[in-house]
Amino acid sequence: MHSIVRRMGDTDTFGKLELELRRGAVVLAALSQLQVPRYGYELRQALADKGMPIEEGTLYPLLRRLETQGVLRSEWRIEGGPPRRYYALNDDGQALLERLAASWRGMNAAMDKLLSGE
Repeated sequence: MHSIVRRMGDTDTFGKLELELRRGAVVLAALSQLQVPRYGYELRQALADKGMPIEEGTLYPLLRRLETQGVLRSEWRIEGGPPRRYYALNDDGQALLERLAASWRGMNAAMDKLLSGE
């Protein structure tokens, strides 16, 4: 393992592996913040405020994909400014969030044991 890290460079290896970890977490993070309707920028801010910043180029395709998959509903609103598309979990999305959260908690508990040497 150490020879791989030396060849690729510590920063390059870490960055690639961290990106893999984040990809899975971003879906769960976004779903967790869509229990109430939010528009894209508001969702980005909520995620960033809680330590999970996400780029627009990642967020908007994710929202469209989740809506296409049938777990989000969206609607356009005009509330004293430009029209904004609000996204929120539908019933299937809420069920998915609960299942993914339970799975995450189980994996997190297992990783805590593995990393602590238990």
